[in-house]
Amino acid sequence: MKNLATLAVLVSLCFAACGPTIYKSPDFADVRARHKTVAILPADVTIKLRPNEAKKMTADQVEDLTEKTGFNIQDKMYGWLLRKSEKYHYTVTFQDVTRTNALLKQANIRYQDLKSTDRTALAKILGVDAVIQDNLRMEKPMSDGAAVAVGILVGAWGSTNKVETTINIHDGKSGGLMWKYDYEASGSVGSSSEKLVDDLMSNASRKFPYRS
Repeated sequence: MKNLATLAVLVSLCFAACGPTIYKSPDFADVRARHKTVAILPADVTIKLRPNEAKKMTADQVEDLTEKTGFNIQDKMYGWLLRKSEKYHYTVTFQDVTRTNALLKQANIRYQDLKSTDRTALAKILGVDAVIQDNLRMEKPMSDGAAVAVGILVGAWGSTNKVETTINIHDGKSGGLMWKYDYEASGSVGSSSEKLVDDLMSNASRKFPYRS
């Protein structure tokens, strides 16, 4: 297993990426002015396995892998934003993800429930002005099963052929979509959630709306 973890760490993060697409609500500037605290939700992750790999895993194992990856992405995104706060002077404070997840648990909102829960309700539960969530779709992980084992244990999945990500910001008062960032990468993508987030956020940061 040590060798698998080492393999995952050594896989390079090489992107042949399509240019990002950005949507911004016409009234975002006005809404942005009243945003003070923003929560980062666990990422909504979809992992498309090859047929041979899908046969080796139960539905519960796939769900476990997806959920752990979602929480890993959330944690790494929060860490990235904290590290860059001095450089970019964000106009908002990002809620500690430990508190975010604790409040979700207290409200009996499971990871599987996040997709269908109204953003206004989530913002009220979390006591924030807006919520951010990354929707991540990954295709064709490593074909030998190593990615699955490593993914479950350490949050790394090896190389994939394609990653599509969408970062959404919803206003907590109206629930409306205020900002949307779509990005697609292909090639040898992502040896770990941290490396993947570093690349995605480095690109998104150029247009990130809470930069002062």
